[in-house]
Amino acid sequence: MAEDPYTPARLRELPSWLLGRAAARGHRLVAAALAREGLRMMHHAALSAVAELGPVSQAELGRSLSIDPKDMVAIVNELQSRGLVTRTPDPKDRRKNAIAISVSGRRRLRRTEELGDEANAELTVALSPAERAQLIALLTRIIRPEEAACGGERSHP
Repeated sequence: MAEDPYTPARLRELPSWLLGRAAARGHRLVAAALAREGLRMMHHAALSAVAELGPVSQAELGRSLSIDPKDMVAIVNELQSRGLVTRTPDPKDRRKNAIAISVSGRRRLRRTEELGDEANAELTVALSPAERAQLIALLTRIIRPEEAACGGERSHP
């Protein structure tokens, strides 16, 4: 593996720089793991959301994941062509599609969750279980400071 490029000492002390480097490494590890199953991170995110939300309109799925509608169509098309989701007219509004996870999609999701867990274990291998839990708690507070300020009582969407 190539040696990391030089980074000035001042930058190596900045949380923003360190978080960016950690995020990039985590992204590479998870992306490589998911690729073994022929999926990209957006496929995995969409499968996870559909499994959690139940049958959901394509538009709502895109909004919940902050994915552009055109990109969401492509992701759902790919998942549907692989038999991982079904797309049927939404019984509440026939103009919309309801996306549901298939049996095959549930199996693939379980496998990609395992692979993601393995990649995250590799990412945090230098940490003890207590340190990993602390890291998760600290990162959660960083990305949701308003919840930390009110004691974490707000519910998550």
